Amino acid sequence: MSEDIPAFFARDQSISETDWLRSLPGAVRDHPLVFPASGAAVVTIGSGALELNWTKLPPRRLGLVQLPRLAICYRFDGVDAEARRAFMRYFDLYTHRGGG
Repeated sequence: MSEDIPAFFARDQSISETDWLRSLPGAVRDHPLVFPASGAAVVTIGSGALELNWTKLPPRRLGLVQLPRLAICYRFDGVDAEARRAFMRYFDLYTHRGGG
């Protein structure tokens, strides 16, 4: 059974804004990507779109280690469930960071 990807969701992700911006072009593959404002991106997926909005959060502290964090909102508009699932499967694999 495939995971259902809702039309809107938010994530607290451990990534710096620099690394996030560096990874986006590859993560969206061949879909057009534009940055209409600071902290925002729009990905065209077929006749619909994915709007991404992010804000910096205070770093997560684990002892002496500090991990950067972003609050990222994902909003699909006009993208059906199967297209959302396919897009996010690749997107998540591409942006996956190492760890335990």
